[in-house]
Amino acid sequence: MSGDQLFIGIDSGTQGTKGVVLSRKEGEILTTANAAHRIIENNQGRREQAPQWWIEACTAVMGEMLRKSGISRIDVRAIGISGQQHGMVPLDGKGEVIRPAKLWCDTETAFQCEEITNKIGGVDQVIRLIGNTIAAGFTASKILWMKQHEPKNYDQMAMVLLPHDYINFWLTGEKKSEFGDASGTAYFDIKNRTWSTPIFQAIDASGKLSTCLPELIPSNAPVGTIKPDIAEQFQLPPDVLVSSGGGDNMMAAIGTGNVTPGIVTASLGTSGTIYSYADHPVVDPNGELAAFCSSSGGWLPLVCTMNVTVSTELTRDLLELSLNDFNKIASGALLGSEGILLLPYFNGERTPPLPNATATFFGLTSANYTPANLSRASMEGATLSLRYGMDVLKQQGITPTEIRLVGGGARSSLWRQMVADIFDCAVVCPVSSEAGAMGAALQAMWCYLEQKEGGGSLQTITDHFVSLDESTRTQPEMSSVSQYADIYQHYLQLSNLLKPMLEGVS
Repeated sequence: MSGDQLFIGIDSGTQGTKGVVLSRKEGEILTTANAAHRIIENNQGRREQAPQWWIEACTAVMGEMLRKSGISRIDVRAIGISGQQHGMVPLDGKGEVIRPAKLWCDTETAFQCEEITNKIGGVDQVIRLIGNTIAAGFTASKILWMKQHEPKNYDQMAMVLLPHDYINFWLTGEKKSEFGDASGTAYFDIKNRTWSTPIFQAIDASGKLSTCLPELIPSNAPVGTIKPDIAEQFQLPPDVLVSSGGGDNMMAAIGTGNVTPGIVTASLGTSGTIYSYADHPVVDPNGELAAFCSSSGGWLPLVCTMNVTVSTELTRDLLELSLNDFNKIASGALLGSEGILLLPYFNGERTPPLPNATATFFGLTSANYTPANLSRASMEGATLSLRYGMDVLKQQGITPTEIRLVGGGARSSLWRQMVADIFDCAVVCPVSSEAGAMGAALQAMWCYLEQKEGGGSLQTITDHFVSLDESTRTQPEMSSVSQYADIYQHYLQLSNLLKPMLEGVS
């Protein structure tokens, strides 16, 4: 493969790390690898991981890919990192991790969200300042939580990084952050692309926090080149670039070709996300939409729900079914699961904002209480929850003409049809199922072209390298669309009816 140019994309997620090696010459992925992650959790909403686990997983994934036959290490030009958003990685003055990283799905900081919001002057004022609310899961509340509950750790903190920033730090020794992932911290002004001093002051009036933030860089800029010890460890050229990288949603947008207005990406992963590119800030006055920047130079209005494959995996485990058997029996159930509805708030919920909520199976009878109906209801409940997110996007003028579906759930033909019917929109999957890692590799190529070849259009890159799997294209079935429209209204009624109880759960 000598004479080629290779680009490595790494996606460090909640459940594991995935990697791809992309060939510019061949126009395709040459190899992939993955490694699993552990998680620290409790019943009070704690969800944490040791950042060292991410480094160990990245090391294993990169090592495995580079050992594959046909991969020429000397042809590697750049590396891009995609990471789970919102996580807090506090470092001391020596660059050592102080405590495990609190993750996006950690909800034990819900009280701190309210406290910061009140100090700023309420939700409306927060949205005016940064374009977003202080949502449970975002980074800001995690920092205040540590300040209040672990003051010694807070006093040691000299730098706070996001997960993908920390992996970039491991690779380069540089502490930098780009606009896309930074906009998910809740202390970043998405309109002006700057850190927000008023939010810092609400967290810590001493001014300490403003000294603990990394340098901001644009999405097409490199963080730096790999450190000599990394080059030696992986036997790579010493001048391999590391691109800015970004959050997993921002990288998946690039990996699905979602870099111009009109395309919508939906992810059926642990959480559910739905988002679209915009060339201007899109701010929801109600605060349900996340007004993020993209990692492609624009903005990425996004809605996130906390429970998608969480719902199906919990049900599958409960029923002790293999994945194939789960899909098979769910396919045998009738549309609507014979009246069973699931509010899938197993991990609380971000949209609507119910961080302390719990899940509810509603409509159970002695006749419909079957494994098939519970399985299908788990899929339907997760999809109806994501449909609520699509409605939030539509309220801001974003209407999908095609949904590009990614995540583990996208591999199910039943689930693809369900999404098409509930959303009343055509669905198709990209050829590469690793949208985050693919996007990271494409951003790395974009960065390399900017630095070494005088620049290049990211849209041109994605048009060339992102292919759609037409065998997965699914059109909505009109009779099912009508039935699901009614079921969705029942879903909304149930959610609204139970909302006072769900808000009060602790």
